[in-house]
Amino acid sequence: MHSFRPARRSDLADIIGLLAEDDLGSAREIVSDPPDARYVAAFDAIEADANQLLAVAVDGRDRVLGCLQLTFIPGLSRTGVWRGQIESVRVAKSARGTGLGSDFIEWAVARCAERGCGLVQLTSDKSRRNAIRFYEKLGFVASHEGLKRNL
Repeated sequence: MHSFRPARRSDLADIIGLLAEDDLGSAREIVSDPPDARYVAAFDAIEADANQLLAVAVDGRDRVLGCLQLTFIPGLSRTGVWRGQIESVRVAKSARGTGLGSDFIEWAVARCAERGCGLVQLTSDKSRRNAIRFYEKLGFVASHEGLKRNL
């Protein structure tokens, strides 16, 4: 059995571990105990912002099995529709294939609906073909080309 809740600071090391668990994350995340101060500062900023929700998926013993971040974005286009942006989705390798990921995304979409969002969007690195197929099975459509620029 699993459930979803807002992340707590005590979850931070587990979240960083999930972010570092794949090929892309292993090259850019820093796993340490205690967590690097930059992660703590980012967690505090997310927690203080009413338009951010860092969430975790947990098992019956409250062990972190997944994470994601929701951002609620106001906009003028589409007659002022709010958008929900889902980012940094990770599910522990041990929990993949159990339905946890699908349930977690649907939970996130429901949070967006509760906030009055008219659409939900996400991005996935093009090298994550399995993730992209997973999102497409959940009804997400590759309707736009996403671009990023490192600073």
